[in-house]
Amino acid sequence: MLKQVRQRKPSATGGHFAIVASRYNDRYVTALLRGAQTELRQAQATARVVRVPGAYEIPVVAKALARRAGAQLDGIICLGVILRGETAHAAHIGEAVSTALMQIQLEHEMPVIHEVLLLENVDQARKRCLDPRHNRGREAAQTALAMAAVMRSLRNDLPI
Repeated sequence: MLKQVRQRKPSATGGHFAIVASRYNDRYVTALLRGAQTELRQAQATARVVRVPGAYEIPVVAKALARRAGAQLDGIICLGVILRGETAHAAHIGEAVSTALMQIQLEHEMPVIHEVLLLENVDQARKRCLDPRHNRGREAAQTALAMAAVMRSLRNDLPI
């Protein structure tokens, strides 16, 4: 059963984020992007948006942002929609993107929120992207805000 995104007051507020969003399957990704931006605005956070051609291009931009702007960013939100086709191509892209985003997150010790969805069909895309009750962009922003707060607390709690 698909979990609804909770409508709630953000537990963490503020911060500076980057959103890397694919243009491929634009209708769905733009809906994810709007959901993420709305959630961040409600939390009084700012976001720089970078659009890329497809999901496969998201990691290289996320890495460049983490390397160049890491000190100014509280996290990077990655948004994309991959729809399965008749071949294994979508699965290969999904796996490569997942692995790369995890490596960037660990290497730069920065939250990299993975909301590059590998979906079976258009019905799943409509539900997870266009339906406000299930918009995974909103959920990604909530996760980014929460992780930024966790990382800030670790920096503040650790002895220098």
